[in-house]
Amino acid sequence: MKTKPTRVVRAAVRRAWLARPSLRGLALALALLSLVVLPAGAARAGLFNPASFTLANGMQVVVISDHRAPVVTQMVWYKVGAADDPRGKSGIAHVLEHLMFKGTERFGAGVFSDIVARNGGRENAFTSTDYTGYFQTVAVERLATVMELEADRMINLTLTEEQVRSEREVVLEERRSRVDNSPSSQLMEQMTAAQFLAYPYGQPVIGWESEVSRLTLEDALDFYRAHYAPNNAILIIAGDVTVDQVRPLAEKYYGVIPARDVPPRIRTDEPPQLVARRLEMSHPRVPQPIWRRSYLAPSVMWGESQHVLPLTVLAEIMGGGATSRFYRSLVVEKKLAAQASAFYGSSNLGPSRFFLVGVPVNDGSVEDVEAELLALIERVVEDGITEQELERAKNGMLASAIYARDNVQGAARTFGAALAIGRTVEDVESWPDRVEAITVEEVNAAARYIFDSAKSVTAVLLPMPES
Repeated sequence: MKTKPTRVVRAAVRRAWLARPSLRGLALALALLSLVVLPAGAARAGLFNPASFTLANGMQVVVISDHRAPVVTQMVWYKVGAADDPRGKSGIAHVLEHLMFKGTERFGAGVFSDIVARNGGRENAFTSTDYTGYFQTVAVERLATVMELEADRMINLTLTEEQVRSEREVVLEERRSRVDNSPSSQLMEQMTAAQFLAYPYGQPVIGWESEVSRLTLEDALDFYRAHYAPNNAILIIAGDVTVDQVRPLAEKYYGVIPARDVPPRIRTDEPPQLVARRLEMSHPRVPQPIWRRSYLAPSVMWGESQHVLPLTVLAEIMGGGATSRFYRSLVVEKKLAAQASAFYGSSNLGPSRFFLVGVPVNDGSVEDVEAELLALIERVVEDGITEQELERAKNGMLASAIYARDNVQGAARTFGAALAIGRTVEDVESWPDRVEAITVEEVNAAARYIFDSAKSVTAVLLPMPES
């Protein structure tokens, strides 16, 4: 490892600080972050150097200290998500996320949010396929307050039939506005369902309308009692605190909650995909075509995981920005597309997907865009990437990484997402060393592995033909 950043890296760092670019994915951001600021051997000291301990009831606690501002973010992650929804009850993890704001006997409906707001804080929650998270950002002296609130609803949630009916309608309206009224979202949902024959990622996080509409109070309470336990949760505190300050608070508020038996996460495996699948959809509200393709891919916890980091680099080389192969060829040189990109995310408990996207220019041909993208894929499979492309991709990832270290909540999200699927703090902290070691040969092997048309789903969204 070099003891000093190269001239190219230093320039990337300066550009990153000036432009403050949006992250193309926190995994990319973290991968090379410490290469800028750490000398040889120091990368092993870690990216954020968090402290971690486990309460007697099994709840893992991670503390990420950042003393630049007197604020703190609390995040509680439950190791349960939409892919854990019982068969026939899709959407229950997401509906329960909404219902967690309905209150307890001690803090009634709306009180939680009112207290956070009165203390100048912000809060929200999210449901993913593999986890559910709740967070608040407050002044550091209000940390005990939000810890008390969050711990209370971990064990004392109270619900009524009317609350469940009301929130069920909120979720159905959310589905109508975000999915049913969006042709692009509709096709993406169909594309996901086509990709996964057996693995529960094929059902949407928000749930199928027919199943969400039948969810009951009993369904919500059963799911809550089965999965919301301290030994199935991770507490992450990030901000102007130390582990010595957090530990007694965590023990006071969370440590007194008894552990409970939690059902194992039983996930069926995805059978090998043997044939390419293709979907086409026309809609009157589509102004121009969009071409998408996804390849069934490994993740950090599923499949041929040795390809995961090389695939992250490959996505950057093929479609990560204005210098990528896709953008240069389709947008700049041949002017076939208005957009051309690639994306790969690996932080799943189950299989992942490697995405390609192309949007033709106005009056352009989706067939021409598809043909050129596939030709570029064939070229990288046959000829591979170059050392120069590899270094440029790493430097680009590094530029995106600079702002990640400046974002405490982003760090908390990174650790939460990793730990919730079974990864470790060290897995996150050691990314720089592992990414730096990636070779051209590994990226080329990953390209040959992933670009198998039999493992693909292609989805084409088209304007409605004129009658």
